[in-house]
Amino acid sequence: MKTKTLPVALVQERNHGDAEENLAVIETRVAEAAAAGARLVMLQELHNGPYFCQHESVDEFDRAEPIPGPSTERLAAMAKQHKVVIIGSLFERRAPGLYHNTGVVLENDGTLLGKYRKMHIPDDPGFYEKFYFTPGDMGFTPIDSSVGRLGLLVCWDQWYPEAARLMALAGAEILLYPTAIGWDPDDDDAEKQRQRDAWIISHRGHAVANGLPVLSCNRVGHEPSPLGASGVDFWGNTHVLGPQGEFLAEAGGEPEVLLAEVDMARSEDVRRIWPFLRDRRIDAYQDLMRRYID
Repeated sequence: MKTKTLPVALVQERNHGDAEENLAVIETRVAEAAAAGARLVMLQELHNGPYFCQHESVDEFDRAEPIPGPSTERLAAMAKQHKVVIIGSLFERRAPGLYHNTGVVLENDGTLLGKYRKMHIPDDPGFYEKFYFTPGDMGFTPIDSSVGRLGLLVCWDQWYPEAARLMALAGAEILLYPTAIGWDPDDDDAEKQRQRDAWIISHRGHAVANGLPVLSCNRVGHEPSPLGASGVDFWGNTHVLGPQGEFLAEAGGEPEVLLAEVDMARSEDVRRIWPFLRDRRIDAYQDLMRRYID
């Protein structure tokens, strides 16, 4: 069995204030990851500041920036300095009144290789993203890099098997999910456990169904609600999965640079014994294009 090892690092962090403070911490973490041998470094969703979607306020749009822009320039400098591919997550200002939740890929020479605009946008208590983000219009297209063909998705996308499948069908070699997910502190322990378990099971399912490694990087820490509600406890549990859904590494609930080695060649071996792509009944799936079958 051939191996093609990719050392990865996932930067699980809390909010430190404004973009400058967060990017300064990220610089330190990327340097730490590179020193440990990582060739790909992934950051959490909306890593430049707090998870501002707990309320609806026009003032929050001031956080947005163009891509390319100041943050991609800063991330590009880190990527070039440390010779790593960086996955970032930014609030994109596309035009006046038009904004996206956008993942970016910076090559190890500082080149902005591409971006992905979050396709599935939630609107739930404490997660009022539809107020801020226009759904993506770039489709599910992997981004080619020096470390492989990257299937970049963002947070709420993680609940949709269609998104992972379309990335896989387009040749993605690895699925990546910058994430901001947590629970209401007022929920009881059983409900908290159910939510976290469901999140992890979803990722493991994407890995198994597509025969691909899955990387998910979550944020940590309590972030109070501007509305005076209980806020959100971001639970961390950043993880790296192999193509059979097995854990290669998993973080706890504190800031951490999670390191792992992913065998990028193993997907083909797994797909030979579990040929799910071969056995798909593409002639019988037309109803997937319907919202619901009444």
